[in-house]
Amino acid sequence: MIWLAVALGGALGALGRYSLTTYLLPVGEKQFPWGTLTANILGSFCIGLCYFLMVEKQWVAQQWKPFLMTGFLGAFTTYSTFALESFLLWQQGQTSYAIGYSIASLLGCLLAVTASIVLAAKLLN
Repeated sequence: MIWLAVALGGALGALGRYSLTTYLLPVGEKQFPWGTLTANILGSFCIGLCYFLMVEKQWVAQQWKPFLMTGFLGAFTTYSTFALESFLLWQQGQTSYAIGYSIASLLGCLLAVTASIVLAAKLLN
């Protein structure tokens, strides 16, 4: 049954990411990939919060981990899309966008995970 939880979570996460990225950057437009960046930072914040609630506090049952963390957030965030978009920006000669996007993704996601764990610890302890 775990595989079903991962599959359902993944389907919902993929739909969420698709909706967010098409809302923030309509298909076919060549711009800064705000949708993927937003999904990755938001997903990083959420995975930090899930970690805190499941592991640190044990307020959410571990049985939700395959659905939430592996399935939903695994499909909602996407490193492979980030890597391809960075490459394409670079290849298209948009060097400053490629560098800015790479740095913003790395730092934004690390800060989001940290912020969610610190914030949850302060609010819930």
